[in-house]
Amino acid sequence: MSGFDWPALMRAGLEGLRLRPAEFWALTPAELRMMLGAEQAVPPLTRARLEELAAAYPDRRGGNG
Repeated sequence: MSGFDWPALMRAGLEGLRLRPAEFWALTPAELRMMLGAEQAVPPLTRARLEELAAAYPDRRGGNG
């Protein structure tokens, strides 16, 4: 992934946030950004997007799942 400055991110996570290596590598880029205080604009859930998700992941009837 060439879009990331890994040395800087590792310094921020391991030195700045005092994360253990396993904790750092278990994070998603979004989680790391949030922990570092980067603002992320989350678009609102629209009716169209809700319907799209409902069609893709319908509720199951009966059983456990």
